[in-house]
Amino acid sequence: MRYFLELAFDGTDFHGWQRQPNAPSIQQQLEEALTLLLSSSIEVVAAGRTDAGVHADQMFVHFDTDNTFDPPDLIHRLNRFLPSSISVCDIFAVNSEAHARFDAVSRSYRYRISTVKNPFTDRYAWQLYQDLDLELMNQAAQLLLGTHDFQSFSKTHTDVKTFMCTITHVAFEKEGNEIRFFIRADRFLRNMVRAIVGTLVEVGTNKRSLDSIPQLIASKSRAQAGVSVPAKGLSLIEVAYPELRLHAS
Repeated sequence: MRYFLELAFDGTDFHGWQRQPNAPSIQQQLEEALTLLLSSSIEVVAAGRTDAGVHADQMFVHFDTDNTFDPPDLIHRLNRFLPSSISVCDIFAVNSEAHARFDAVSRSYRYRISTVKNPFTDRYAWQLYQDLDLELMNQAAQLLLGTHDFQSFSKTHTDVKTFMCTITHVAFEKEGNEIRFFIRADRFLRNMVRAIVGTLVEVGTNKRSLDSIPQLIASKSRAQAGVSVPAKGLSLIEVAYPELRLHAS
């Protein structure tokens, strides 16, 4: 039987989602907990791989098991076993062909920038004490909409078949002393969101012009884009699936 599991995590103390030979990861923690509680070897497949220090308000994985269990009881036991930085929110049976990664139709991220020193958000927001032109940044962000080759914003030496992504929503919003960047796309490349934010901040501080954005995309050169902003401000906030695909058969 195949199940989807929804979880959230604080990525501060982990070296990303994916298992590492000598470093803690969210995948390792979850697989070890499931293997222990279901008394069988469990491997999970995630909707995506977050980098070291990146958080998730919502992540989905799928796993297979022939063991029967009560989902609410397993959720309760998992949350008692897992560290406080990882929370299991839901478990539900799905179609045997459902796939947490390949069936996702979109993923949404949020990046938080704090414009004042705040000890209560330091783990989850980049503290940047500069004046930013949000209107100009939003104009630049709109130039990213649509389907493009985003190699300029991808980590170099990445093993992917294509750098093509389709961005369907992108916007900066300000609330109090915090600026939040939202972006939704069908897929993301490694380091893509952090490189985009770093580039758009350069626009907001008048270090880069609006006209340079299309040229940057066309260049396919990571060296031409802005720096990658700190991982701690980034969180995967939604993974969307076609509803009917997830129904258990």
